[in-house]
Amino acid sequence: MTGSKIVRIGGASGFWGDSMVAAPQLVQLGRLDYLVFDYLAETTMAVLAAARARQPELGYATDFIDLALKPVLGDLKRQRIKVISNAGGINPHGCAAALRAMAEAQGIALRIAIVEGDDVSAQLPEKPLSANAYLGAAPIAAALAAGAEVVITGRCVDSAVTLAPLMHEFGWTASDFDLLASGSLAGHIIECGCQATGGLHTDWEDIPDWANIGYPIVECHADGSFVVTKPEGTGGRVIRAAVAEQLLYEIGDPGAYLLPDVSCDFRGVTIEQQEDNRVRVSPAKGRAPTPSYKVSATRLDGYRCAGSLVIVGIDAEKKARRTAEAIIERTGRILRESGQVPFTSTYTEVIGAESLYGPHARTRDVREAMMRVVADHPQKAALAMFAREIAPAGTSWAPGTTGPGGGRPSVSPLIKPFSFLLDKKAVPVAFVLDGERHAVAVPAGSGDGLAPAAEAPPRWVEPAGAMEEVRLVRLAWARSGDKGNLSNIGLVARRPEWLPLLWAHVTPEAVRAYFAHLVQGEVERFYLPGIAAMNLLLHDALDGGGPSSRRMDPLGKGMGQMLLDMRIQVPRSIAVLL
Repeated sequence: MTGSKIVRIGGASGFWGDSMVAAPQLVQLGRLDYLVFDYLAETTMAVLAAARARQPELGYATDFIDLALKPVLGDLKRQRIKVISNAGGINPHGCAAALRAMAEAQGIALRIAIVEGDDVSAQLPEKPLSANAYLGAAPIAAALAAGAEVVITGRCVDSAVTLAPLMHEFGWTASDFDLLASGSLAGHIIECGCQATGGLHTDWEDIPDWANIGYPIVECHADGSFVVTKPEGTGGRVIRAAVAEQLLYEIGDPGAYLLPDVSCDFRGVTIEQQEDNRVRVSPAKGRAPTPSYKVSATRLDGYRCAGSLVIVGIDAEKKARRTAEAIIERTGRILRESGQVPFTSTYTEVIGAESLYGPHARTRDVREAMMRVVADHPQKAALAMFAREIAPAGTSWAPGTTGPGGGRPSVSPLIKPFSFLLDKKAVPVAFVLDGERHAVAVPAGSGDGLAPAAEAPPRWVEPAGAMEEVRLVRLAWARSGDKGNLSNIGLVARRPEWLPLLWAHVTPEAVRAYFAHLVQGEVERFYLPGIAAMNLLLHDALDGGGPSSRRMDPLGKGMGQMLLDMRIQVPRSIAVLL
């Protein structure tokens, strides 16, 4: 590591809805320079758009004001901890006004900067619910350089809230691509909160004290390396395996992870345990960014209703499926007889019978199951009828039908996400501080977005002798997530020498066949030699993904867990070590 300066950044939110304990914990125990928050998922923007349509002063993540900053604002000011958050959503000025009013009520003066430019909905010929460009770190860094104590943005890439203070503190420029990629990786590791401190870890039983789990801190150095840790005395664990899982979370090609400021290459990054709850991550490689921003947009596509009933007793799964079929048949007939158009789509799942596992399910004989039935329709009134016709099953059909309470299911707008690229030159970016607007020049970017040629792991030679069938979970750790209708599964070998074995058996063809009941597109595979891992990218895998998906796992969170149940043949010499 070069230089002695260390910048400590705490990640206090992985999404809108994260725990209220995060900010107080990090402020009181973290010895921070910066506190950063990530609130925005793709569908959150549409939720915020709907909120602002009802009340013009809304459209931002209200938790940021009421639950996160209100209890710690005085401590933030005294400790001179600066705050960066994308809580602004589609109304960053409204968010800043609410924060300013709260600070004034506490007698605290704050210099708050607002980043503008991500809302590009006016450039679309048809008015969407939302359309926001994923901005980068440059305007946030500029606002910090101008003296902002708090920076509030609308849509930006999740990692930008961490990269920006590193650019500001270390003087990294727009052409320091390796450093920008490394800072972006630091942001990627902490952008999902406790996923960096043992949350969602494959070996979950090894992670202590969930109720008091620590939120992540990165100690960042000028050369791009950083250490992942957490506040002392908190639960969870910072371990190499969990940090490696998080590196792979929701990425595509690890050699071409495209961000507005830089095209990142994470393939050669190494992760090593330094001591208890301290994991060092080496610098990444970077190249010039592309000339375009990704725009995430949403539109209204009718309405959806999802209802459920619990079935108890013998043949619960069969009863649940027949119940759902009867509800769909009856309500479909009501629509026809009243001259209305049919449902756009319907979907049935039986929770408790491993519906998502398809042919790999092992619990068809369950005696408790939850029927879940989903219907989409252009008209809200048609789904109100559908909702009413679910409860009659309780006295009409399967014995053992009951419900957990909660009343009639609600009808919700069906929000469909879509995305496209927009030339950076068409997106003017600025920040506002102390009532003055400052334009920020963002380099256009000359990169092609393609990864350099990839290497492959050493070829696995099947040894002679006895073989034994084992589950992948005994050989690897995994984490999965989504990007729209794509699901990715990161698979990390528990021992580096086992990666060639995994590469030989966990092929794209084998994974595609294993998930044939869910995945409609191709499966790509990428090699990360630095952490002895592979990343699997499953196309057309999530029934549309996000709010479009009718599945109970629309974000692919369970895909990695399902893959870990896959069985492969290994030499007995390896099996005895497991």
